[in-house]
Amino acid sequence: MNRSSTLGALRAAGYQSRSVKDELRSNLRRKIRAGAELFPGILGYERTVIPAVVNAILAGHDFILLGLRGQAKTRLLRAMTDYLDDAIPILAGSEINDDPLAPISTWGYKLVAEAGDEAPIDWLTPDERYHEKLATPDVSIADLLGDIDPIKAATRKLTYADPEVIHFGLIPRSNRGIFAINELPDLAPRIQVGLLNLLEERDLQIRGFTVRMPLDLIMAFSANPEDYTNRGSIITPLKDRISSQIMTHYPRDLDVSRRITDQEARLDGASTVRMPDEYRRLIEEIAFVARASELIDQSSGVSARMPISALEILHSNLERRALATGDEPRYPRICDLPMLLPALTGKLEMVYEGEQQGVEVVARQILGEAVKRVFDDRFPEVGREVGSGGEDDTGPYAAITRWFADGNEIELGDQQPFAAYEAELAKVPGLMDLAARYGDSPQARALAAETILEGLHQHLKLARQDLDSGITYKEMVKFQLLHPHRERDESDFI
Repeated sequence: MNRSSTLGALRAAGYQSRSVKDELRSNLRRKIRAGAELFPGILGYERTVIPAVVNAILAGHDFILLGLRGQAKTRLLRAMTDYLDDAIPILAGSEINDDPLAPISTWGYKLVAEAGDEAPIDWLTPDERYHEKLATPDVSIADLLGDIDPIKAATRKLTYADPEVIHFGLIPRSNRGIFAINELPDLAPRIQVGLLNLLEERDLQIRGFTVRMPLDLIMAFSANPEDYTNRGSIITPLKDRISSQIMTHYPRDLDVSRRITDQEARLDGASTVRMPDEYRRLIEEIAFVARASELIDQSSGVSARMPISALEILHSNLERRALATGDEPRYPRICDLPMLLPALTGKLEMVYEGEQQGVEVVARQILGEAVKRVFDDRFPEVGREVGSGGEDDTGPYAAITRWFADGNEIELGDQQPFAAYEAELAKVPGLMDLAARYGDSPQARALAAETILEGLHQHLKLARQDLDSGITYKEMVKFQLLHPHRERDESDFI
């Protein structure tokens, strides 16, 4: 439709008004029939959350997304603008987006009455029709609904009984659009009460004014489960008026998690990085291990932002090493993992036992368990006899553990040039020969060799000690004899 500039031209063009919910329903049906992707960029929800949201829109429901942090709730709400019309007409200058054919404000009535078909028209795009508010304890009824504006009354010489002295809040200014409230439980209960009439009767009441304005909008909310937040809860009458409650969740498999991370991570210079599949899996395993850890508060959750941040930090560490050493291509190492701690420690909420150990210690344990999972899936099983150092040790790691049992050790670090790093690994008899089965380049073989050492450490066959940026692998029994009071989960171990 041509964008008419006056009310008369709009009528002549045959424009017909429809509600926001009808608009969303109609456009959604059209996309479903066409087989279009409904929520591009929202991964892992194709058979769970997205069908529930689609059902809520088709039913004309206001809804709430309930889930832990980092589950794409806000992104999903913002994606609803894809189902709004390309543009809708409003009375030019209207604070609450009055429909030219059916204004609801006193100002709108007067404009149409005075200007008639010459009343000016503006057009709103989908993005202009979406408004969002983060709920905080200091949000007031005036912020959301509106209040009397004494300055407007004074400058226009209006009495406080005149509806035109009202300063409208965020919700009425979202009329004919979508209004979303994030973290709804953080909204004070007395403010939540102010939303009851909007959700049920669909009208707006401000202070003592008798005028009631039937707003046309869809309201959507997001919240964490009540057992997560100690800052508040959703009052029961408001829960009852929110027609659909939709539970979100974290990615349920590594492939989906990896796709999300790849989509969201901002990686400068990624073309110069050679990232093997097993190492990318390792980054995703970190989050899965954390979500299963008894030391992590699972009611708080482990955000999908954690592997995203970890991958970004890893790329930065590879860049830093390449700038210092000149090594190309940029290839990851197991000894890069401690550099990921800043991406983990701020995103982990501990239970009491975890707090006693310390968040960094727990994060190092999580890194170690992630390596162990990758090692166990890719390399030969570690038998009980491995590490004895005797003639009965016939496993694939026999030569390696015997060499360490003789008192030898190696030191690796993320600062080493590749030649020095590879030479240090080559000191261990049999290690590079075994690693050669798992890599077709010098960098891939070196990574496989270091993964083997870390896997043996995780299976308690080798000791590992971290000092500054250096990591030393040594024989486990001798290390325990020298450090009888040293626990394996101290901060200098992964």
